[in-house]
Amino acid sequence: MNDWHSWAAIAVFVGAYALIIAEKIHRVAAALGGAGLMLAIGASDDRAAFYSTESGIDWNVIFLLTGMMMIVGVLKRTGMFEYLAIWAVKKARARPFRVMVMLIVITAMASALLDNVTTVLLIAPVTLLVCERLALPAAPFLIAEVFASNIGGTATLVGDPPNIIVASRAGLTFNDFLVHLAPLSAVLTAVLVLLCRVMFRESFVYDEQRAAAIMELEEREAITNPRLLVQGLLVLALVVTGFVLHPVLQYEPSIVALLGAGLLVAVSTVETGEVLTEVEWPTLAFFAGLFIMIGGLIETGVIGEISEALADVVGGSELGGSMILLGASAVLSGIVDNIPYVATMAPITADLVHDMGGAGDHVMWWALTLGADLGGNATAIGASANVVVLGIAERNRQPISFWQFTKYGLVVTTVTVAISGGYVWLRYFALT
Repeated sequence: MNDWHSWAAIAVFVGAYALIIAEKIHRVAAALGGAGLMLAIGASDDRAAFYSTESGIDWNVIFLLTGMMMIVGVLKRTGMFEYLAIWAVKKARARPFRVMVMLIVITAMASALLDNVTTVLLIAPVTLLVCERLALPAAPFLIAEVFASNIGGTATLVGDPPNIIVASRAGLTFNDFLVHLAPLSAVLTAVLVLLCRVMFRESFVYDEQRAAAIMELEEREAITNPRLLVQGLLVLALVVTGFVLHPVLQYEPSIVALLGAGLLVAVSTVETGEVLTEVEWPTLAFFAGLFIMIGGLIETGVIGEISEALADVVGGSELGGSMILLGASAVLSGIVDNIPYVATMAPITADLVHDMGGAGDHVMWWALTLGADLGGNATAIGASANVVVLGIAERNRQPISFWQFTKYGLVVTTVTVAISGGYVWLRYFALT
């Protein structure tokens, strides 16, 4: 890294990251300002920032979010989320911890079938309504759901965007992820429930009067537009089917989401302008700025040199290499978004696997996947789902600060990555 562009890019990224952490200015302003500086110093350019699939804005992520936000915006007008909120609280007997457990399990399971960003877009509105009904702080519940979405998304090929990148590079199938990672994901979800019981224990305040009032409610009365609800659920079902059939249809999730949003707007009576007001534009702008900043690090070779240094440390030991890859990926995915990180590390991991003779159990790929997915829980900007939920919370006047999220995220990441290390060692080395 002798080129001054590399050091300048590092300075810009660190400076913007520091501003995001310190929260002295809004995180969107910090990300867009950092992106502008990356372009100004020549660390990136228009072609790299807007057209490159390796170092530019990931438009698949941006348009996936846009489409799903539009669909969720229409569904919000039907009363569906109020219905689900009342139903969930009644099933949990209005006990706050039981409500959190239910939301965690639902989020984890849904994130295995959908991608985790789509899941939190659907679950977050329900959570905000539940907390409002029970007079509970929303932040602990939203944070727990983010953790559950990233853990549950680990289980399948479509659960987390980095998994798709790994599967493409390593030639892994949907069933490979189910066999190798789904059992661990289930265990980690149970561990998360126990951790949340301890971390958020002060938030589980039971209000007997509010509980009694909710138990008397009839959830069906919350549905205000049955016709629109049927239309929305049919379109959502088609979108989910499109996600699951991605390997067959060859349509990217972003295309499926946009088609679904367009179809729903076309067949419903909701005004297009009203739907667009539901899109979290600041969140999308933050993602764009973050992608450009990380792209500057990729274009100047910073991330590549870090990855190559990791490859040198790994050497020829498959056990040592998988543990180092798991730990390093967890750390780095907490600092930069795990999507561009995995995109950068995938070719280097492929070289590592080749140098080691091509392991039949794909242990290096599983280590990379686990580190990236679980490491995304470490900080508020470690994964796409984190950023989306923080944007939703802010818009609903329930802001979650960087450190409020991160102080819990570091605990969850440390515990889950440690358990994953034991799982990798036991399954692929001790028992073989």
